[in-house]
Amino acid sequence: MLNSFRDESAIMASEYSLADVLYRIYQNQLALEAAIMELTLWAEQQDAVEVGENIRGALSTITENAGHIKQGLARLKGAGFI
Repeated sequence: MLNSFRDESAIMASEYSLADVLYRIYQNQLALEAAIMELTLWAEQQDAVEVGENIRGALSTITENAGHIKQGLARLKGAGFI
């Protein structure tokens, strides 16, 4: 029974490891970017051009940051931190 508890603890620890959490944050960022782009396209189809332009400005920041996050994750992984 104790071994079963230890096995479950090990699974949970890896599930919530720093690497897993950072990767999930990155995946969330990509998903939010895609959803916001869909809303941008819809707004522009509704002739809300200014709204679309404002959203695209924010998306630019999200895209830029996603690239930095991806590179940071790769560097951490390469250095053995995650």
